[in-house]
Amino acid sequence: MMNQESEPNIPATMKAAVWSGEGTKLSVESIPTPEPLKDEALVKIAACGVCHSDLHVMKGEVAFPSPAVLGHEISGTIVAIGEGTLRPERSVGDRVVGAFIMPCTKCDSCSKGRDDLCEQFFKENRLKGNLFDGTSRLRRSDDSRLSMYSMAGMAEYAVVPLSALALVPDSLPLEAAAVLGCAAFTAFGAVTRAARLEAKESVAIVAVGGVGSSLIQVAKYAGAAPIIAIDISDDKLDAAKSLGADYTINSSKDDVVEAVRQLTGGKGVNVAFEALGHPATFAQAVSLLSEGGRMVAVGIAAGAQTASVPITPLVRRGQSIVGSFGARTRSDLPLVVEMAKAGGYALDQVVTRKYPLADVQKAFTAMQNGEIRGRAIVCPEQLTSWAPHEASLEAESLTPARSSC
Repeated sequence: MMNQESEPNIPATMKAAVWSGEGTKLSVESIPTPEPLKDEALVKIAACGVCHSDLHVMKGEVAFPSPAVLGHEISGTIVAIGEGTLRPERSVGDRVVGAFIMPCTKCDSCSKGRDDLCEQFFKENRLKGNLFDGTSRLRRSDDSRLSMYSMAGMAEYAVVPLSALALVPDSLPLEAAAVLGCAAFTAFGAVTRAARLEAKESVAIVAVGGVGSSLIQVAKYAGAAPIIAIDISDDKLDAAKSLGADYTINSSKDDVVEAVRQLTGGKGVNVAFEALGHPATFAQAVSLLSEGGRMVAVGIAAGAQTASVPITPLVRRGQSIVGSFGARTRSDLPLVVEMAKAGGYALDQVVTRKYPLADVQKAFTAMQNGEIRGRAIVCPEQLTSWAPHEASLEAESLTPARSSC
């Protein structure tokens, strides 16, 4: 049941994009509007980001139970708080963004502040499609169960644990703010937590698709210098410069190791980020490190792929390799919002297309075909698709980056 603190006229049913488990096919269905339980909020969705992680699920590259509602990068307005919630930090009417990592706040990892390693989130949500109590909030009109990928944001409404929400100030556009909960959030965790990046440290970012583009902005905000963007697409490299990269290298034309050495006085970079999840780019990122350098792996690989890394240089030069899934929700999501508010993350450059919920299939098809630069969002209240300078957008030539979320 919902708390007395709720907006009136919440509809009994809503539209949601349902994945049946058959390939990448999505169908927009009318299903019962979910109700939040204790320590949960019902959010009216302003926008949900179109992320490669959802596509990986639909393509079978990431195991997840179907049928399901996907979508894990949302913004919107709280319309109800679950009954029994004591002293909630959020209120009905709040503008919020939701992080894809939803911490239970009670497991050993959460107790240590490691929201990114929340045991209940991975056990119940990522493996079973549930919330923390072991059940889903979603069902079809015939009462059959629907799994939830994070908060299942490809819908008009979503139930989100209050622990996964942060306030969005009026100075930020609510729809575009959706990308702060995954694209920016993932990069923020990689730069500030995994890399422990310090001002004036040199950075290389291997693969500058959606994830890599966010890494450029966050690294710039953290004071990295120089920032070197590496890709095989000149269009992506041009975009990387506009986002703050100091130098670009086309790895299909140039010797990347030699070029990086020249740009860093023969030393290599302090930090290299790998944002594709491919064995070749993984090994390449390691090869660019300086003495004591850190390689941060952000991209998720398909299946059980492995990468070959020379052992002796890693040991002798005191280098390290660390994985990064995302930031720490409760402490870091507000900081991600502050970064955007301060101009450190350009929402107007990141969000390049908007689709109505009715066109959600078109959105994922366009992403799969490499037609989207930056990030697309799905807006339930929007009636038609939107993209700036649509005619000038050409298909991207690099395999899309595998998001970590």
